Amino acid sequence: MTRKKVELAFITNDSARKATFKKRKKGLMKKVSELSILCGIDICAIIYSPYESQPEVWPDNRGVHRVLAQFKRMPEMEQSKKMVNQESFIRQRITKASEQLKKQHTENREKEITRIMYQCLTGEGLQNLMMPDLNDLGWLLDQNLKEINKRIDELKKTTAPPPPPQQVVAPPPPHVPTGNLYMQEQKSMVDLTMDAMERLQWFTDWTNNPSDHQQMNSFGHGDEMMLPFCENNHNAMWSNAFFL
Repeated sequence: MTRKKVELAFITNDSARKATFKKRKKGLMKKVSELSILCGIDICAIIYSPYESQPEVWPDNRGVHRVLAQFKRMPEMEQSKKMVNQESFIRQRITKASEQLKKQHTENREKEITRIMYQCLTGEGLQNLMMPDLNDLGWLLDQNLKEINKRIDELKKTTAPPPPPQQVVAPPPPHVPTGNLYMQEQKSMVDLTMDAMERLQWFTDWTNNPSDHQQMNSFGHGDEMMLPFCENNHNAMWSNAFFL
C-alpha cells in the first residue's frame, strides 16, 4: 500500500504537531545512524525543540564536539559552500518554481502558435493576429524548416550511394615488331613472295612448251619430274603457289 502524500505545511493542531515531531525525530535519528554505519562517515545531529529543555544530540556529546571541531578546521569557503538556512532554502525553492513556470509558459505559447499555423493552412487565423503573434509564427516556421532540412540531410547520409558504372577495359593494341626484328620479318615475307612468283612463272612456261617436257623427263627417273629448285625448305612454299 502506497503512502499518502503529506502536504508540507505548518501543522496548526498542537497535539498533532507534537506527535508528528516525536515520530519524525525518531526516524531522523535512525537515518543518521544508518548513514554513519553504511558510509563510514563522521556525522552528528543536534535537535532543539520547544517540548524539551535540553537539545537532543547524536551520537553523544563527545562525538558532537569531535565533529564540530573537525568542521571548524575547514576553510571558511568550504564551511559555507553547501550551508543553507530557512531563508536561503525558501529562495532556492522560489527560483526553481520560477524556472518551471517560465518553461511551462514557453511550452504553452509554442502550442498556441502551432495551432495558429495549422489554421493558416486552411486560410484562417491571420485576420486578428498582432505583431508579436506574427513574429512568433515566423520563428516557429523557421524552426520547422530547419528540422525538415536537418532530417533530409540525415536521410541523404544514411542512403547508400549507387554502385559506380563498370569501366570497359580496352583490349591491348596488337604487337608491332620494331627495329631489326621488323626489318627481318619484312625481308622474309618479300623473299617468300618472290619465290612463289618465280615458281608460278616456271609452271606456266612449262605447261605452254610441250618440248620442255621431254627435256625435263630426260633428267628424271621414269615419269618423275625434277623441280628447278631443290631446296627442301622451299617445297611447302612452292606447293602453296601451285594451288593458287
